[in-house]
Amino acid sequence: MKTEVGSQCLPGRMQSLNEDIHKSSAPEHTDQSDGPTLNDHEDGKAILNIVFTLRNAQNSNLSLTIKMFETFEAKIHHLESRPAQNSKNWAEDLDFFVRCEVQGSVAKMLINSLKQVAEKVSSSREEKVRWFPKKLRDLDRCHHLVTKFEPDLDRQHPGYHDPEYRKRRSFIADLAFNYKEGDPLPRVEYTPEEITTWEEIYRELTALYPTHACKQFLDGFQQLEQQCGYREDNIPQLHVVSRYLTERTGFRLRPVAGLLSPSDFLASLAFRVFQCTQYIRHSSAPKHSPEPDCCHELLGHIPMLADKQFAQFSQELGLASLGASDEDIEKLSTLYWFTVEFGLCKQNGIIKAYGAGLLSSYGELKYSLSNEPEYKVFDPEVVALQPYQDETFQPVYFVSESFEDAKSKLRIYASKIKKPFSVHYDPFTCSVELLDKPQKVKIALNQMNNELKSFCFALDKCSQVKVLHKTPRSFCSFTPQRERIVIWFDLLHA
Repeated sequence: MKTEVGSQCLPGRMQSLNEDIHKSSAPEHTDQSDGPTLNDHEDGKAILNIVFTLRNAQNSNLSLTIKMFETFEAKIHHLESRPAQNSKNWAEDLDFFVRCEVQGSVAKMLINSLKQVAEKVSSSREEKVRWFPKKLRDLDRCHHLVTKFEPDLDRQHPGYHDPEYRKRRSFIADLAFNYKEGDPLPRVEYTPEEITTWEEIYRELTALYPTHACKQFLDGFQQLEQQCGYREDNIPQLHVVSRYLTERTGFRLRPVAGLLSPSDFLASLAFRVFQCTQYIRHSSAPKHSPEPDCCHELLGHIPMLADKQFAQFSQELGLASLGASDEDIEKLSTLYWFTVEFGLCKQNGIIKAYGAGLLSSYGELKYSLSNEPEYKVFDPEVVALQPYQDETFQPVYFVSESFEDAKSKLRIYASKIKKPFSVHYDPFTCSVELLDKPQKVKIALNQMNNELKSFCFALDKCSQVKVLHKTPRSFCSFTPQRERIVIWFDLLHA
């Protein structure tokens, strides 16, 4: 689901984007008694949003106010004024909004100085790190849609001139808009025409899978046919597929009304949640869809998400995105595009497809494994900057040696993303915790150490494994001088 960060987005039909951004960027109440604050820049500067009122703004008070910003060397990013509310002298009394950058050490002094010459002075620090979900229910706020390919807006969309199709899309979209975490997944009763479209796509793609798809995809697809009702004359329901995925890899499905913004979609992956559409492409163009639809999701994505290694790879992409800048989100989105959507891998020396964009497109699946496109070795540093095509076939594909190799390279790349903290996913509470204090890291490592001990004991009991030491050694030791944890795991085996 690759999109441009600056694309037109809609959080929902009846809610304005400005209103939603205001809610999403509102600072949360957090305990900042110790450890780094998320509001200040690494160079000690802070972004302040200041609102104040000046009486008789045309006199010297205005110049005095501006002088204060100069005195504290504040860099003004935005300055706006308007007639003061509830003022009898509306022509001369003005309300001001100033967004400025200032050294964090003098921010309080600047505010106190402004109070000497202005009234109703209020301020807030703008979060350096954008809001991101920390609990499953927070995904209810991750609903910004990119409308670039919507049938109501895109004149080139196959369904643009079909009012019945657009009405049907609107109905299915409303199911997703109204969904909240914990609700039963909505069921869609597909029409005969929609099933016919699915049948044509299903029949043509399954003819290519044995020779073009990777082993993990084939194994997952076979299980989906056996357990989730995958067949030509049936479009599987989300609740059935979601239950199966949860049992296999811990992933679950959530309905979505269309193409999500990159930050919202990637954030969902961090919680092992895949945002899945339920509408189907227009019947006049069964081999092509300008946007993700249920054929793309169910046929392309789901079989791979049933593989544990690939599920882990997808989640780590999502975790890397939490708290990242717009620039890094765009790079991670490009990485997602050339792996999860259009990735190729080697198996027994033969290149196979694992990307959902390929495995749900008959034409591009054949093209990607022909002699026409260019192949490059998967390198996240290179991939993140590679231009992509979202309307035609890709001129370049990246080939991974294995999923494990791709995951290892991704971890190295993600570790270089500049953030004032790391994140840890807790599978027991399905929540994300910021590792921004040494004590939090110690707690997480203690939990990991207990798991390592369990594995060591299990290995010791396995008759197939010959261990040189009778009892494997695994323990955590603390080094108070540096306030860090050293994990010593020493397992010797033949």
